[in-house]
Amino acid sequence: MKFSSRMSVAIHILLYLEEYEEEEKVTSEILADTTGVNAVNIRKTLQLLKKVGFIEIRRGVGGACLKKAPEAITVRDIFEAVEDSDEELFHMHEHPNTNCPVGGAIKGVLDGHLEAWKALLLREMQQVTLKDLFLEMQDEIKKNH
Repeated sequence: MKFSSRMSVAIHILLYLEEYEEEEKVTSEILADTTGVNAVNIRKTLQLLKKVGFIEIRRGVGGACLKKAPEAITVRDIFEAVEDSDEELFHMHEHPNTNCPVGGAIKGVLDGHLEAWKALLLREMQQVTLKDLFLEMQDEIKKNH
């Protein structure tokens, strides 16, 4: 199972806005360039971020900017804004062979754990804010330059 990259793209966008929105008009084309993601997908992500009130897309002058303070946005907030809410974070494979002792028992074994692991991951994501990630990014930029 592979997790979607929508959350990391959304974080990249938000960090870019925090870093550069005062210096330049941040457009979907600029964001496509920095993320390496198609501009159409960037615009879809921007709409999701706008829908939850994290950003504003300026009419007329164009460009996007943060509407909510970075310390008020958690990674969990970002995850829940851009990932498919109908999709289970972890889920059982659909057709274990119930004639096999392991196949017959696996669902009962994993059901409680999968929910607990999801809750643990979401709790951890709730502890990290966009501001935390921004400060880490600043440190990385300093190390690389």
